[in-house]
Formats: sequence, C-alpha cells, structure tokens
Amino acid sequence: MSRPEDIAADLTRDLLEIGMETAMLAVEAGVVIAYRSGAFCGFRPYVGTETHRMFAEKPPAFFAAALAAGLTALGGQRPDRVMAAALHPIRSETNRNLRRLGGVDPDS
Repeated sequence: MSRPEDIAADLTRDLLEIGMETAMLAVEAGVVIAYRSGAFCGFRPYVGTETHRMFAEKPPAFFAAALAAGLTALGGQRPDRVMAAALHPIRSETNRNLRRLGGVDPDS
C-alpha cells in the first residue's frame, strides 16, 4: 500500500504537469492566432485555404477531446487525468498549427 506522502507527491507532480500543459495550450493558441492575424492583414504569406482550415479543424479536435475525457472518466480516473486526456487532442492540434504556420513543419 502506498504511503500518503508518496500519493501526495504523485498528485502534486500530476497537477503541476496539467498546469503546464494548460499554459502551453494557451501560449500555442495565442501564437497561432497572431500568425493567422498577421496573414489576414497581409504581414505574412496567406494560403487561401487557411480560413476554411481554421474553422474545420475545431469540431474533430473537440470531439476527440470530449471522447478521451469521457472514456477516462468512465475508467474511474482522477479529475486531473480526465483533464489531461481532454487536453491532449487539442494540444496536438495547436502544436501542429504552430509548427505549420511558423514554417517548422510545412508539410502538415
């Protein structure tokens, strides 16, 4: 059986990790918005499909997030793990957009 100190340390680490993931999501989303706004205003190269992509990417990402969170919750996991499961598909999308719009990964 685990000691209370070990459980508290694990929970603290997990909560810090989910906090960092949430902060990274906010930063990535902000930078993606800045890249797209710059393109719409003519300060960056604009690809004609970006407006459509901007709207079309959200329903699948949020559906995947809701599904992951629901399955994790049904599995009896702690709320922080449910949140982590929900953040993963959304973070994947923001990271992919950041890399694509920033010119790091032009093929995606």
